[in-house]
Amino acid sequence: MNKYYFLFGEGSKINQIICAILINMPVFVYGASIGWMSPMTLLLQSDNSPRGTPLTDFEVSCMAAVAYIVCMPAAFGMGALTDTIGRKNAMFFLSATGFGCWAIKLLSMDTWAFVLARALVGVIMAGSYVTCPLYTKEISEDSVRGMLGSLIVLFQTTGNLFLYIIGDVLQYRTILWVCLAIPAVHMVLFMMMPESPSYLVKTGDIDEAARCLAWLRCRDEDDAEVLTELNLIKKEQAKDADSNKFVFKAIVTDKILFRAFKIALVVALAREFCGAITVLNFAGEIFFNASEGSGLVLTANQQSMMLGAVQVYGSITAICLVERAGRKILFILTAIVSGLSMCALASWFVARGYDLHAVDWLPIATLCLCIFCDSFGLQPISVIIVGEIFSYKYRGTVMAASNALGSFSAFLQMLCYKPIVNKIGFHVAFYCFGAVCLLTAVYAILVLPETKLRGLEEIYEDLKTKKEKKLEAENDVERNR
Repeated sequence: MNKYYFLFGEGSKINQIICAILINMPVFVYGASIGWMSPMTLLLQSDNSPRGTPLTDFEVSCMAAVAYIVCMPAAFGMGALTDTIGRKNAMFFLSATGFGCWAIKLLSMDTWAFVLARALVGVIMAGSYVTCPLYTKEISEDSVRGMLGSLIVLFQTTGNLFLYIIGDVLQYRTILWVCLAIPAVHMVLFMMMPESPSYLVKTGDIDEAARCLAWLRCRDEDDAEVLTELNLIKKEQAKDADSNKFVFKAIVTDKILFRAFKIALVVALAREFCGAITVLNFAGEIFFNASEGSGLVLTANQQSMMLGAVQVYGSITAICLVERAGRKILFILTAIVSGLSMCALASWFVARGYDLHAVDWLPIATLCLCIFCDSFGLQPISVIIVGEIFSYKYRGTVMAASNALGSFSAFLQMLCYKPIVNKIGFHVAFYCFGAVCLLTAVYAILVLPETKLRGLEEIYEDLKTKKEKKLEAENDVERNR
């Protein structure tokens, strides 16, 4: 009997679940870091600021923007680091970065310290959407990889909500100490977790890869299923070794890989341009303008908690349904619903501008629907799909590229949203978000392959044109003669 067995019996998923939960703890730290901005900037800009002198709008803007700027190069850095030192060591680096982020805020309340801490958030952001999905995918078997892959959004949204809540009930420094403890505890607990079997195969440590795989699957090392999966990993990497050593050149020159790469970029852009980022960052202003004169104005903390709760509910729903419904259908449905909700909100602003009747509850309903769709489908499915349509060799690089593009688009939104709204109106911004979502839904219907319980060969077969399939069939007939 394998010494790595858990108490739940042969073939249990419990070890994979425990490992996936610990893998996503840095994502929780990232979510808390993002959530910290909402209640704490209000405090730090108030007359009761714990630093004495309130932060200015410019200083807060620098804090908000620097994370997205740092995330762009950090995404490629984390991709390279994860492939070089391994998934497990990269996780320790992420937690150490999270520890440093909160420690800096405890040590100093100068503006440079806040900006530096927020820059480290950009590194955590990059790792959360590069290292964590890669690691989770590589420790998961096909039957649970969608569910475990969806944990990334649950942990991010839970981290947001956690900070919204403690930000309302705890003192400033107490919050920092609580947040500092999380990455510290994670580093201790993660020492017990295994390295990714795929990385171990890459480094040539086949025996250790077999042991880790056996522990993750709760089986013996000589179990037939463990050996079969190990052989599939070796076969995949052997096939990658025959391709071009320069990853981007291989992607661009290979028709199927390039189509998969375009899908990865499109779903990443859709995730960022669905309107959720703008809603979360400017919800207070949107609520205020939409509720003006209606008596429905919520306080900043109330709307933050409400949207945070909707996010968590959406991510829990995704975990429950992603393995049942499939990736493609959830992505399409959430893109359509999100697009229609954004268009409805834009139309509401237009109607109010012409003094037409506009129901008071519509803005709150549409904003909540947008946030729900983002955490239920657009975010988790886009991350899962990118991890599933590439082999080990390309996975890290594509994750980094799609995450960097997403961060750049988020930065542009933060830069352009307010000028567009102030000069033209809310309706233009929300019509644009709605159009992006609806066009993405059409693209997904026509191009996006279903990846649930499917291997790379099956997925790539869907990416081939009818002409290519016909030519391959004719070549097979010729070879068999």
